[in-house]
Amino acid sequence: MRSCGIPFTDVVRQSSDVRVNLVDRVLRYEITETFVNRGSRVGEADFMFPLPKGAAFQDLKLSINGELVSGETMSADRARQIYEDIVRRQRDPALLEWMGYGLLRARIFPIAPGEQKKVVVRFQTVAEREGDALRIDYFRGMRANQFATGQQPEGRVSFVLTYPNDPMYGTAYSPTHSIFEQRYATESYDDGYNEGDRSFASSYRGSVRRFEVRDARGEVTLLIPIRRTASAAISLLANAPGNDDGFALITLSPPAVRPRAVPRDVTFVIDVSGSMSGQKIEQARSAGKQLLRTLSPMDRFRLIDFSSDVRTFRDDFSTATRENIRAAERYLDDLDAQGSTNISGALDEALSARVQSGRLPIILFLTDGQPTVGERDASVIAANVAKQRGPRRLFTFGVGADLNVSLIEQLALEGRGTASFVRPDESVERAVGIVASRLTSPLVTDVRVHADGVRLLKMHPSGAVDIFAGEDLVLLTRYDGSGNATLRFDGQTTSGPVTWTSRVYFPERSRENPFVARLWATQRVGYLSAEKRKNGGSREIDDEIRDLGDRFGIPTEFSSYLVVEPGMNRQRQLSGNMALQSVVTTSAATGAPSAAPAPQRFEAAKAASAQRGATSMAAADAALGMRDDAGVRRAGNVTFILSDSVWTDVRYKRTGQLLRIKPFSDAYFKVLELQPDLREPFSIGDRVIVAGRSMAIELTPAGVESLTDRDLAMLRDRW
Repeated sequence: MRSCGIPFTDVVRQSSDVRVNLVDRVLRYEITETFVNRGSRVGEADFMFPLPKGAAFQDLKLSINGELVSGETMSADRARQIYEDIVRRQRDPALLEWMGYGLLRARIFPIAPGEQKKVVVRFQTVAEREGDALRIDYFRGMRANQFATGQQPEGRVSFVLTYPNDPMYGTAYSPTHSIFEQRYATESYDDGYNEGDRSFASSYRGSVRRFEVRDARGEVTLLIPIRRTASAAISLLANAPGNDDGFALITLSPPAVRPRAVPRDVTFVIDVSGSMSGQKIEQARSAGKQLLRTLSPMDRFRLIDFSSDVRTFRDDFSTATRENIRAAERYLDDLDAQGSTNISGALDEALSARVQSGRLPIILFLTDGQPTVGERDASVIAANVAKQRGPRRLFTFGVGADLNVSLIEQLALEGRGTASFVRPDESVERAVGIVASRLTSPLVTDVRVHADGVRLLKMHPSGAVDIFAGEDLVLLTRYDGSGNATLRFDGQTTSGPVTWTSRVYFPERSRENPFVARLWATQRVGYLSAEKRKNGGSREIDDEIRDLGDRFGIPTEFSSYLVVEPGMNRQRQLSGNMALQSVVTTSAATGAPSAAPAPQRFEAAKAASAQRGATSMAAADAALGMRDDAGVRRAGNVTFILSDSVWTDVRYKRTGQLLRIKPFSDAYFKVLELQPDLREPFSIGDRVIVAGRSMAIELTPAGVESLTDRDLAMLRDRW
């Protein structure tokens, strides 16, 4: 696909800088691609560039002698002829060709050894609406040839979204990546390219909200809630395989109104047994002081410390005055670590205070040990807490592996809180501080969702949920049924009960948003793992965890992926089994899983806690410990393993029919037209196998270039 035999394998992409501005419902994209020739010969940059659906191409600019020069539009044949002629004369051209299905091909020549070239592509598209949110998508382009060398697309990638700081727009949320926000004042810009600050033009004045994705690999999706002053914004992203229950990600963004402050009763329970001596007790003191600094004058607080006995700062709650907080800090400074661990006594004391109407009771419980004094049966302790808890929210912190991880987990799940597991080399203060800062201002409590028109199944989190200031509520669920439906959220505020509703559409079949299915599966594994630790597990739970690992490429207690470094002995690859391999040990006498060592139980609980809180693919991958490396790569909800130079879907069973197609052929683009969800898996390389329902597709240079009627029927019936 290259011209004149020009080498370009040494031309690499240094960076991709994506700037998107939202102006009057129009998204204005500007992508700056920077290439450098690291070889010893003149080279060419040649890459493919997918456009969002409905995008209108504006222009392409090439850096020539330090200046960005625009091109012009002409017929494809004429443009290619001129390009080839300029290439032969080794001048500076850039050719942008339409390759079909929203795919552009950009070619830049010559790039001398050591030289850097920049190309800027601009286009606009109307922001699509997803319920009460605007949707922004971006998928990074790839080199047209030799882009499957076992490496990710090279170079730094940044993505920046800006839009007016207007009350009608909520806080942007990404289900795919971690994002960071900045707000700043700006003057108006014209619609031209701004060379100075590299920002695409804004055409509005005043305050601007800026969101950055610092590692924008893969497909980027963001949602901007659209809300009226007194109404919430509700959005839905769905993924429906068609032959099974669908998957949905539901987001509720509270109204853009200043809430009435909710007074809180905050109780901090600290383990001061002998095992907490040294750095642990120092961090616990600091965590307590940080928690005290989050209190407002209308809040009240209690400090409870326990070892063999249980002690309190004062007999009852103290108002968060300056004098009381200073006295509490002195009390923390005097704590000494010694004695045993009376967990049940400490929890009984924390739950003994009377709950006052109109106040939100919150308990933060920190320990590094197992119950050794008082009630020692973890299940009995958890059951007693469940009976006494009432409306209290309970957040737990387990430090180190020498504790009952199931108890720490169950206390938080029963208490509608979170469980944090802190390694000895990690900061206890930071873990407590993160949770404490999030709990400063509750907006809506006891929020529940109902759906009229479809049935929501296996929803996470389940039950009533609280929404604090600066947060959105993100729910992941399966659904049965399809068509138009009404989502209703009921909750409690300081002004009384509140209800928000929205009409949404649940598709019967849709392969869009594949990350939704994998996010749900990640959270589901986290909840199932906790349930197993609570009740000892069952064949049904084990089978479901195993099935989720197989289907979505999620490492679990039953499955993991062995990554073999390039150049290792092929026999070792085979013996290592590059697909799923069991990591569960069994007892020869009973066939039941044997108890894992304490450090393994601790790490499993820590991972499960992170899984339960994962609301973006970046968080899910971090929770699973997954990374893009030499042998494993993820696209959408599919995990691929590099085997014999072919990126192979872990779900591929070598049964059923296999359709082989040639990359960038008519067959390739026809398959993308019929199955748009294959765009991201196909971007992994030119040697890829992707598994469908009862067939698979292989990208290979030896594949067909056009599809027969039989091929089309197979795609329709079996994919």
